[in-house]
Amino acid sequence: MKYKHLGNSGLKVSELIYGNWLTHGSQVENEVATRCVQAALDVGVTTFDTADVYANTAAEVVLGDALAGQRRESLEILTKVFWPTGPKGHNDVGLSRKHILESIDGSLTRLKTDYVDVYQAHRYDVDTPLEETMQAFADVVRAGKALYIGVSEWNADQLRAGHELATELRVQLVSNQPQYSMLWRVIEAEVIPTSIELGMSQIVWSPVAQGILTGKYKPGEPLPTGSRATDDKGGANVLHDRLTDELLTGVQKLQPIADDLGITMAQLALAWVLRNPNVSAAIIGASRPEQVESNALASGVELDDSVLARIDDALGSLPERDPAKTVSPPSRA
Repeated sequence: MKYKHLGNSGLKVSELIYGNWLTHGSQVENEVATRCVQAALDVGVTTFDTADVYANTAAEVVLGDALAGQRRESLEILTKVFWPTGPKGHNDVGLSRKHILESIDGSLTRLKTDYVDVYQAHRYDVDTPLEETMQAFADVVRAGKALYIGVSEWNADQLRAGHELATELRVQLVSNQPQYSMLWRVIEAEVIPTSIELGMSQIVWSPVAQGILTGKYKPGEPLPTGSRATDDKGGANVLHDRLTDELLTGVQKLQPIADDLGITMAQLALAWVLRNPNVSAAIIGASRPEQVESNALASGVELDDSVLARIDDALGSLPERDPAKTVSPPSRA
């Protein structure tokens, strides 16, 4: 397993991060989730990403239980705040001072830790002054409840404004967590150049496009039993309308490329995002420990220019590249 710095900070994370969106507390049983976490630890994963909203706080509980007994200093634990949890009242959402300060305490209790390594704004909040949000995050850091701050799915202008305030407040905004894969490249035009300028890096989610880039979904064939596309606890909704014959036909053209390299399609997809120097890590999820073990083999795989050209030729116009697709939730007013 390789380890990389987050942005210009001194903090290193494993380049594959174990994440539990759509799995812990939802798609897989707790015992299986614990085995997946142990498998991640066994292959050198030290970084774990979650959020209070995942399974309405249950995912944080499962992760906290699974990591109990591990040396805390050897781990990097990341969580997020924005979306509503609990009774979902009018102050239970967004990035107000009230919601941030209350949410961090709830997350720390569920995760069974005194601090998180990176506390992330799960989205940009158009209804709260950015100054209020960044001051609250700075206070979380100064209280010792988080070491660094990060964001998720912020566009280039939002990153620049947030970084300016963080600098004024003397706290480190080190990372952005966007969706990024061979099929979803919207951060390449604006977010990545801006992040490089600011000394931030990317922790990318959905690097295998919710399983599409594994090749298990084939055009004209029934959905595999037990796959995310058949999961009625949230996975099927994520993949709804994405599994078109055109897309799946293009994805199948990646199989010969992976075969020539002697790797799986999932490993190819992970290596593709990790080859970007601004990507510090890619988040992997799992419903079985074997998936973690297989995906870990992508760490250190290098793709030369000829392979990258073959991938682009195979996918053609299928990848989404429009930077405007990085969109904040609308006003709640």
